[in-house]
Amino acid sequence: MRLPNLLDQDSLGEVRQQASAWVPLLGKRCHGDTQILLCSLFAPVCLDRPIYPCRSLCQAVRDACAPLMEAYGFPWPDMLRCTRFPLEHRLCIAPQAGGSPATPPPASRVCPQCEMEPKAEGMMEQMCASDFVLKTRLRELQAEGGERRLAAARKKKLLKRGPLQRPDTRRLVLHLRNAAACLCPQLADLRRPFVVLGRRAGGRLLLGALYRWERGNPQLRFALKFMFSYPCPGRFPQLPAAEQR
Repeated sequence: MRLPNLLDQDSLGEVRQQASAWVPLLGKRCHGDTQILLCSLFAPVCLDRPIYPCRSLCQAVRDACAPLMEAYGFPWPDMLRCTRFPLEHRLCIAPQAGGSPATPPPASRVCPQCEMEPKAEGMMEQMCASDFVLKTRLRELQAEGGERRLAAARKKKLLKRGPLQRPDTRRLVLHLRNAAACLCPQLADLRRPFVVLGRRAGGRLLLGALYRWERGNPQLRFALKFMFSYPCPGRFPQLPAAEQR
């Protein structure tokens, strides 16, 4: 592979660390070309000049995978903004799957926000991608438009404030999207506090991930202790405009 790669990462250790954040998306099989797109950026073929993915390849994967990422609380990242990549009349990597999405895995009845694996590295990656993180108790509000609404307790601990303003923190309501069609086992017992990760989307606060607060959980304690020193996968340099290549 070519180093530095197309994301300007110049060591295999950095490439492995940054690319690992995308492995869960590959497991969801949202599009047959997802791996091709990611590998073309993280592990480009070692040639005299870099070969970027075509814009149509990026658009096909984005259109299939962005809704799934949104369900987990993550927007399509700026590092994969499709207008950065060249059109097909230039030398680039074209779509391979013929426009057909990959066969999806068996559907899970658990909401994506509630099935996060409680491992420290995965939690820190989630915290990187979230606008805010807080420890709080929750209470259920009346559902609205197929979404569950959860109100944070008056007493809460902001671990990452992000864009939250004082009015947000006084009466903090979280929206669990598409919750009418899935289950969230953690919310069966609201007597114990949670670590809640989320982001702002328009005028709403969306719940992105939910972990039970357990004082004796070493994975959670480690993630909270080192969340601000973790090298977030989203911190990529700006790609040069593809038209200038």
